[in-house]
Amino acid sequence: VTDSTKPGRYWSDLKRQLSEKEGFSELYDNIVQLKMMSSDGKYYETDAVNTENLFRIVQSIPSKKAEPFKKWLAKVGYERIQEIQNPEIAIKRAMLTYKAKGYPDEWINARIQTIVSRKELTREWAKRGVKEGLEYALLTDAISVGTFGLKTQDHKDYKSLKKYHCLRDHMTPLELALTMLGETTTAEIARTTNAQGFVQNERAAKSGGEVAGSARRDIERRLGRRVIS
Repeated sequence: VTDSTKPGRYWSDLKRQLSEKEGFSELYDNIVQLKMMSSDGKYYETDAVNTENLFRIVQSIPSKKAEPFKKWLAKVGYERIQEIQNPEIAIKRAMLTYKAKGYPDEWINARIQTIVSRKELTREWAKRGVKEGLEYALLTDAISVGTFGLKTQDHKDYKSLKKYHCLRDHMTPLELALTMLGETTTAEIARTTNAQGFVQNERAAKSGGEVAGSARRDIERRLGRRVIS
C-alpha cells in the first residue's frame, strides 16, 4: 500500500506523524507485539493493531494505492448514516449480504426476524436499567438455557464454531424461530410485569426461555429428533 522500499522506517515515521501531528496519541496504547514470520523465515515481535486502528492508519497513508481503501471507508460511513436515518436500509443490506453468501431465502427471512426481535429486546433492556455488556450476555444466556438447554458458548461449541463466528449465522431455521420466540416472549413479559433492573429482567428472561423451550420439546417429540443441529 505504501510502496516504501524501507517499510520499517516508513512505519516508524508514520507512527510519529500520527501521534505528534494528527493527534492520534492513543495509537501507541493500541499497539501490541505479536510474533510474525519475516522474510528470512524466522519469527519476530511485530507491531500489530486491531481492524479499527488499522483503518485509521490507512487514512494517513499518502499513496494512490491507499485511495481505494479511503473511498471505501467514506462509502461505508455514508451508508451507516443512511441506516441510522432509515433502519429498513440496514435490513435490506443484510438480506443482500446473506444472499451473496449463498443462504436460502427461507433462512434469510428467519435470520432477519431474529435481528428485529433482538433489537426490540435490547431496547427494552436499555429502558429497564439493564447494563449493556455483561448483563446483556447473562440475560441472553438465561434465554438460551431455557430455550435450548445450553448457554450461548455451549451452543457454539456443539456446532464446533470458533470465537469469531456468529452463532445465529449457523443456526437452522427452526433454531432461529425458537430464538425469536424466546426473545419476543421475554420482551413482552418484561413490559407486562414492568421489570426493572437486572434481577427482575432475569426472571423475565428465564420465563421467556421456558416458553420457547416448551415449544422446542414439543417440536422434537413430533419430529423424533433434536432441533439443535
